Amino acid sequence: MPTTYRVIPVSVHNDLVTRAYLHRGYTAAEATDATRFCELAAAHGIRTHNVIKALHLDHLFGSGNGGCVPGAEIEVIGKSFAASEAWDCKKKLGQSVAFAAMDRCIEMADKYGIGQVSVDNAFHYLWGGGYVMDAAKRGYIAYTNCTSTLAEVVPFGGKFPVLGTNPHSWGLPTTDAIGYPIVIDWATSTVAMGRVQQFRRENKQLPEGAAVDAQGKPTTDPHAAQWLLPFGAHKGYGLSLLIEVFGALIGGSLPTLRGGGAHADVVGKPLADGEKRTSSFYFQVIHPDAISTGLFAQKRNQAANIKAVLDDILRTGNETCLLPGQPEAQNAEHTKKANGLLFTEAEITALNELAEECGSPLITASSLPSYEVP
Repeated sequence: MPTTYRVIPVSVHNDLVTRAYLHRGYTAAEATDATRFCELAAAHGIRTHNVIKALHLDHLFGSGNGGCVPGAEIEVIGKSFAASEAWDCKKKLGQSVAFAAMDRCIEMADKYGIGQVSVDNAFHYLWGGGYVMDAAKRGYIAYTNCTSTLAEVVPFGGKFPVLGTNPHSWGLPTTDAIGYPIVIDWATSTVAMGRVQQFRRENKQLPEGAAVDAQGKPTTDPHAAQWLLPFGAHKGYGLSLLIEVFGALIGGSLPTLRGGGAHADVVGKPLADGEKRTSSFYFQVIHPDAISTGLFAQKRNQAANIKAVLDDILRTGNETCLLPGQPEAQNAEHTKKANGLLFTEAEITALNELAEECGSPLITASSLPSYEVP
């Protein structure tokens, strides 16, 4: 069944986002980064991490309660490694940190073939795929991971949340080969909490194995869902655990304390002296020339070799398989065709709540053109 959306002009969307962030005390530069990110997410159909999710997180865990500090300045911590930097971002807006970190990685990759930035004392940057996609479109191999704001994932074999959704994101420079970058972006839970919130708005059932209720019992009811489950049982658990330990190496502290805590043993309780509630990020960029041997079969160049490999994977019988990043590219084409950003009427209701908060003009859904996505 096709889904009907309303088409919001980019200028209307961006004006609302900018006003909302300025209203909450963010600087003009931070509001610009937030708006850039939210447009990127909306244009590529990332409904779980658009402006609604961004400002909801900011209210619950960010500027609304001290988890994010508008106008904070990043401190670069001295390191003796040429292609590595470590940052204390002082709870600065995650989107601004992520864009800056990826740009710095690219600068180092241009010079050294590879660059990495680790970040501590961070506030969630939302959709990691957007940052690696942007770098991949510029011709680089990019990777990022982060520890989530809140521990809301139950480990394999357990009942209560002690892990974050802890996403991984890869962007591969395949535009010359196939017309868009491959973007492999996944939370280590079966679904993101943003998906649960979306399904609540739209009264849709969750898939099996995605969530548990407050007693730790499996549920498909998004209204009863309290915690998430890792995808692939022990496999998703292992990947989530990897990010928790990665964050610990950077400087992150106890996952059950992040964002104020979710586990019943810690939620609402005061933080022990010297403890932390912040997230950690990791960014890496590789210049494709740095890893190329040049030993391509049939005298192909790098782009032609990528195309040949992908064609081999999608050979007869596999023609209908989607490549990671293809749905986002298709959504971007719908955005272009619609000449605006696509939102459901339920989402427009949520946008108008933000508009009322910051004094922005309300959006009248019925006055907007409609657009159907098959």
